[in-house]
Amino acid sequence: MAAPLLLSDTAARQIAGNSDLPLLFQKGLNDAKKRVATSEKTGIDVPAPKDPGGGYSHERHKVNGQIVYDAGYLYRLTGESHYRDHARDILLRYAAMYPSLPLHPERKNQSPGRLFWQALNESVWLVYAIQGYNEVRDDLTAAERKQIEDGVFRPMAEFLSTGSPEMFRKIHNHATWAAAGVGMTGYVLGDERYSDWAIDGLDGDGSSGFLAQLDQLFSPDGYYTEGPYYQRYALLPFVVFAQAIDANEPDRKIFERRDGIVAKAIAATVAMTYEGKFFPVNDAIKEKGVDTSELLYGAALGYRLTGDPVYPAIARIQGETVMTGEGLALAKAAQTNAAMPTPQSMLLRDGPQGDQGGMAILGMGKGALAQTIVAKDTGQGMGHGHFDKLSIMLYDNGHEILTDYGAARFLNVPSKQGGRYLPENDSFAQQTVAHNAPVVNEESHFAGDWKEGQKHWPTMRYTRFSDRLNAVSATIDDAYPDAVLTRTSLQFRPGAEAEPILLDVVEVDTDSAQPVDLPFWFNGQVTNLPKSLSIRTDGLTPLGVKNGYQHIWNLGDGALADGTGRLTWLTGGRFYSLHTLAPPASKLALIRAGANDPEFNLRPEMGAMVRTRGSGKTRILTVLEPHGRYDPAAETTVASEPRIADLKTVRLDGALVVQMTTKAGGTIQAVIADNPSETVRHDLRHGKLRLQWNGPVALFDGTGKRIDQPDG
Repeated sequence: MAAPLLLSDTAARQIAGNSDLPLLFQKGLNDAKKRVATSEKTGIDVPAPKDPGGGYSHERHKVNGQIVYDAGYLYRLTGESHYRDHARDILLRYAAMYPSLPLHPERKNQSPGRLFWQALNESVWLVYAIQGYNEVRDDLTAAERKQIEDGVFRPMAEFLSTGSPEMFRKIHNHATWAAAGVGMTGYVLGDERYSDWAIDGLDGDGSSGFLAQLDQLFSPDGYYTEGPYYQRYALLPFVVFAQAIDANEPDRKIFERRDGIVAKAIAATVAMTYEGKFFPVNDAIKEKGVDTSELLYGAALGYRLTGDPVYPAIARIQGETVMTGEGLALAKAAQTNAAMPTPQSMLLRDGPQGDQGGMAILGMGKGALAQTIVAKDTGQGMGHGHFDKLSIMLYDNGHEILTDYGAARFLNVPSKQGGRYLPENDSFAQQTVAHNAPVVNEESHFAGDWKEGQKHWPTMRYTRFSDRLNAVSATIDDAYPDAVLTRTSLQFRPGAEAEPILLDVVEVDTDSAQPVDLPFWFNGQVTNLPKSLSIRTDGLTPLGVKNGYQHIWNLGDGALADGTGRLTWLTGGRFYSLHTLAPPASKLALIRAGANDPEFNLRPEMGAMVRTRGSGKTRILTVLEPHGRYDPAAETTVASEPRIADLKTVRLDGALVVQMTTKAGGTIQAVIADNPSETVRHDLRHGKLRLQWNGPVALFDGTGKRIDQPDG
């Protein structure tokens, strides 16, 4: 009798023969039918393993695993024997080939596969194929079952576990995929060894395996240590194997573990998106979003566990659901559910105990296009992490405004080194200067050593969230051997209906005079430059020679008069002005990625860099102000000039006052306390004004009236 995995008998009965299935569920069903029909028409092709990612044999084996999955589910839901026969025939071909396969000819240095160039892909194949096989297994002959199980499923499960112990014992997404595949194979074949290895580790002591991965890879808030791109990828095996464990071993109470960590992980994955795309931190492909196949399962389970209306909204973006009971319930809810909700401000702590920094998400405005600031103050994120401590990103009006490069990789494009990470991923994309993060002495954090970076993380000083003022502050004292970095970012609305403004304060405290750079990589077309900038029109030179600087063109630079300057660009019909206030003798450089890149592996993204030098505490203050609109169709421009005319700072006893004067003569004063405690009452004199507030930050007008919305 088939093992219960994701498709229960009850759900199968509800779906089979139902002529009134919800549209999104029917879409998933129809797509599966089309894939299988194409495979049946073209015939089975099981080529000898030859190519790396993106090559024909690699892609063909991926498709075959998907077809086995599709055909198995369709047989269970329709009873049409040709689906069973097609899944069986594909698996018999693999059973005839797999036992004699050596390691893949294009194998990677670590964790090589046999069917694929890396064991990870083998694990993914197993996760899908074993589910499809489970749905047809009972209706195969004993001889067919033995041939398939002894020829492919047992040897593959053993290759991925006892045959690859170093990989299987890792606390890493590769091991999660392996655990899911091996564990579900154990349930389907009735072999408890496999499921026990998968859940409790090869040694049976819980030091590795699925439970250890759940405990160590996620923070108490559900943040996955490698970041959102890898979180959505790792989410599928966590979701499907958790469901399989719940169906086969309910006494383990897997969905109650760590206060519901599986549900929290799904929710955190969804929270780290803007306009349906994941925040592209660490080694991320920027085009990935909630429509990715991995999140189909997460959305369905998330809705089952929580009933959160965000999941039906995501289902509509995805356009289909999975062929399970959870998918059916989600599709029904998606028929009437409203649009994506407004992004919520939150702190997602990092580390198993939640004490290794975190990712702060500051949202302000209404609807899915509300302005969102991301402060990446997390841990390193293992080998896929970037050297970007205290980095920020900003989204607004449906667009990425302050950008993160993500990964230098063309996934599965054979001409781009077989889809591997490109050399520029190490030499540029991971380096500190490729991010909106402070750089000291033109060197990357932790000297570019991720294993050293793995030992350190920022300290979250505070976060504060309200309707008119959001704030996050973090510090790190070991990214460089002799520098303390602190960044405080405020998102505020000077009026109830005003566009949110970003106020950003970066402080670098060093014992000796060292160069300090603060890049702001942006998406848009420059419309206004500081007059002091001298733009190079007859030849470009790289900004430096190493640590990512060798890949940056210096388009032009110039001194900032009295440390102040302004740059304006246009993105998506809205203007953005970056106001700077830096120490005297600072410079502003206009930069673009792409130097020393003869194969054009890098995107030619543009940025502005504040460059200064100092010892002691060096402060760079910036304000990013959205304003106006541009309609090229109507040929109209409104408010292309910023409202802010002047920036000043004043140090008081225990606080920094940032004074912003508008062209209309108004004044906005942001106060940032040295002591961030919420219980401390601040009472300061600023000229003729008396400023009183509790906690780390507050906002006043020119008369000393509090204009942010106090918490409570």
